[in-house]
Amino acid sequence: MARLADRTAIVTGASRGIGRGIAERLGRDGALVAVHYGSDGDAAAATVESVVKDGGRAFAFRAELDRPDAVDTFYAALDRGLDAAGAGPGIDILVNNAGASGSGRLHQLTPEVFDRLFAVNVKAPLFLVQRGLDRFREGGRIVNISSLTSRHAYPESVTYAMTKGAVDTMTLALAKELGPRGITVNTVAPGFVATDMNARLRATPEAAAALASHAVLGRIGTPGDIADVVAFLVSDDARWITGQYLEAGGGSGL
Repeated sequence: MARLADRTAIVTGASRGIGRGIAERLGRDGALVAVHYGSDGDAAAATVESVVKDGGRAFAFRAELDRPDAVDTFYAALDRGLDAAGAGPGIDILVNNAGASGSGRLHQLTPEVFDRLFAVNVKAPLFLVQRGLDRFREGGRIVNISSLTSRHAYPESVTYAMTKGAVDTMTLALAKELGPRGITVNTVAPGFVATDMNARLRATPEAAAALASHAVLGRIGTPGDIADVVAFLVSDDARWITGQYLEAGGGSGL
């Protein structure tokens, strides 16, 4: 499997969960995978090890996306990793997966949490794309990971849902802006996926069954379910798809 051979893919927030699943899949498809992480270096190293074990190439690099210097730090660390891997600065694929959650209901909101969620979920992806424009090769691929919460009422985490709505709008604007260069930009919106982020919501068999009941396919999603959708969108098979919002939730809410 070398459908992404000679391509460089960046996956943000790839130390665990959906990001790790995406990194593993793109590595199997032949890409050099830049595994971004914010704090857990050991987990990021485990992602790299998993990619390499499957015959792929990967390296990890750190940048905390809620910091004022996030974009500068991100690209400086990325360049060090690319240089060590013997690769140039060019980018073929960017998957904006890193995300912060936990805002709670309306009465639980704080300005500090609001600012952090928008910094990580909205500001960072936008400015990572902006700074990377001169690096993107013709025919590049950008995939933004959103959430079904942007299209369904989710008062349990209103600020998080708001950030994902902003991501959806960003996708539309970027797709039109970058289309003349052959760069496609799409959104993938997972439903409930078995990750650390929502572990407390499925802490008991009854709670897990309740989450699974949202999907007409009758189960909670896996990181691999989402990774396979992303792998399609970054492949040549999806060359005529851009500006789209693709739900990957097993028919949640039908």
